[in-house]
Amino acid sequence: MTQALTDRRVLVVEDESLVAMLLETILEDMGCTPVGPAATVDEGLALVADEARLDAALLDVNVAGKQVFPVAEALKARGVPFVFSTGYGEGGLPDEWRGQATIQKPFTEAAVRDALMKAMGVENA
Repeated sequence: MTQALTDRRVLVVEDESLVAMLLETILEDMGCTPVGPAATVDEGLALVADEARLDAALLDVNVAGKQVFPVAEALKARGVPFVFSTGYGEGGLPDEWRGQATIQKPFTEAAVRDALMKAMGVENA
């Protein structure tokens, strides 16, 4: 377990149920509390609006045929760090989102952990 991530509340926006379940397991193994998963952009926006505390988020770029960027904008407005996940890597992001923490599918637990820690600005304890 990564102490630096213990008790962190991490929103998951992912429409593929198996990937969402994998992310939930990875987060729980790291001591995080998964929020969601949201399978649509609208569900993701509702969770961002309704959850009092979010420490970070993992956002699938293409969610149920829509791009997740409205959720990213809402998180950015709240100051919540997030990581994009995509099959195309950072190169698949529009210019305005390049440089944002991104993991490429298929990903490993280490990739998820490292990207979340970097996005949140925490170090392994």
